[in-house]
Amino acid sequence: MPGRFAASLAGHDVRTDGKCGWAGTQNGKLLALAASQFDVMITADRNIQYQQNLNKLPIAIIVLATQDGRIPSFQQLIPKLLTALNTLVPCTLIELQL
Repeated sequence: MPGRFAASLAGHDVRTDGKCGWAGTQNGKLLALAASQFDVMITADRNIQYQQNLNKLPIAIIVLATQDGRIPSFQQLIPKLLTALNTLVPCTLIELQL
């Protein structure tokens, strides 16, 4: 997700892979690192569920699905995202769409 999107989620502990020192880390290792420190990983990668075995990780994944991958489109999903964050269960994947 773009780093500027993190500012849209005030009140939540949001960190980008770059701020964690994980920039360039591939999906499997990135998921393992995220699972060791966070409850949720937010991504725009719609294929993550087919590329990784998510059932083994104690982390929830939220996929933000937009047509263009631009911040204004992601921001339109914030109400759905905030609702999902309040009801999320570990080891699940939710895809949010416009």
